Amino acid sequence: MNTKQLRDLAIEALEDIKGIDIKVLDVLDKSSVTDIMIFATGSTSRQVKALANSVADKAKKAGSPALGFEGDDTNEWILIDLGDVVVHVMQPSVREFYNLEKLWGEDSPAES
Repeated sequence: MNTKQLRDLAIEALEDIKGIDIKVLDVLDKSSVTDIMIFATGSTSRQVKALANSVADKAKKAGSPALGFEGDDTNEWILIDLGDVVVHVMQPSVREFYNLEKLWGEDSPAES
């Protein structure tokens, strides 16, 4: 799958489980690790887990299994590494505390 297809698949998987405040950032010029970061909120640890599993399951069925799946021990913040696309699913308090969108967003400086 190309990056756009992977991005669209992840967004669809998050929307299927009613992910909240889904944001997509293009970090191609800011990161050598990935091209796209997607952020979503789940209102409970159970929803965070369901959102992350939805992304991983859809990617696997599409022939692009996750390269990494981290954080499912607490389900406060789960990261799904799909290579060119990295998905962060967080509970509201965690998302607010780390504010990764601002860190990687348009207002952030490029990598030094």
